[in-house]
Amino acid sequence: MTEARERRIRLVIQYDGTDFCGWAEQKDVRTVQGTLKESICRVCGESADLRGASRTDAGAHALGQVADFLTPNPMPPAKWELVLNRVLPPDTRIARASRVPLRFHSRFFARSRVYEYRISERARVEPTRSRYVYECGTRLDTDPMEEAAASLPGEHDFRAFSEKLDALENATRRVLRASVRRARDEVRILLEASAFVRGMARRIAGGLFEVGRGKRSVSEFRRLLVRHERDGVRWPVVLPAKGLTLLKVRYGVSHRDVRES
Repeated sequence: MTEARERRIRLVIQYDGTDFCGWAEQKDVRTVQGTLKESICRVCGESADLRGASRTDAGAHALGQVADFLTPNPMPPAKWELVLNRVLPPDTRIARASRVPLRFHSRFFARSRVYEYRISERARVEPTRSRYVYECGTRLDTDPMEEAAASLPGEHDFRAFSEKLDALENATRRVLRASVRRARDEVRILLEASAFVRGMARRIAGGLFEVGRGKRSVSEFRRLLVRHERDGVRWPVVLPAKGLTLLKVRYGVSHRDVRES
C-alpha cells in the first residue's frame, strides 16, 4: 500500500473574539487556534499543526484570518469548509478552504495584514453592535486624526505603540496604509502594515483617539514615531480589543491556490 501524499490546506477564518483568549493556543483556556485544532481532529482524527497569519488579542475579531495545516487526508478543500463549519462553535466559521503549495506558510508568506478599529461616539450602542465597537461617549474631531494618521505610512520604530517588548527586540515595521473615516456615529481607523508588533494596532488607535479628543497634538503623535524625539512624551493608551477586527491578510500572486486534479 502506498503512503498517502501530504497536502497543505489553507483556511480563511472568521470569528467573534469576545469569548476567546486570543488566537494562540494556550493551556486550559479557550483560544481560536485551539478550537480549530480540536475541530480538525474531530473531523479526521488527526492532530494538526495549525499555523496562523496573525496572533490576534483576546477579545479581538477576524473576518479574514488565515491559517494552514498539513494533512495526508485526500478530502477536497470544499469538503473541509463544509465539515469544519458543521462542528465549529457558532462564533467561528470557515469562510474558505483551499489547497496551497506545500511550501506555503500563512505567517511568513503574508505581504500585509489589514486591521480596522471602530470607535462609536455614543455612550452605548445597540446590543447587536456592542461587541464590535469601543463606545467612547464623546464627539471626536476627525480632521486632526486624519492628519496624524497621514504620518504613519512608511517604516518607523513603533516601540512607543507596543506592549512588553524586550529592550533589544526590533520594533521597526512598515505601514502601507492608514486612514480615518466617519461612518454615522462611528469613527473607523484602517491600518495596513507588513506586520504589527504586539499591541500596535490598539495603541495607534488609542493615540489617534487622544488626538480626536484634543488630549494629544498631531505633532506629539508624530514625535512618538521618531526614536530620538519621543523622550518625555507619554505613550498612547491602548484601547479595548473589542473594537479591533482583522479584515484581511494579503499574499503575493506567486502563491496562488493549487488546482485540484
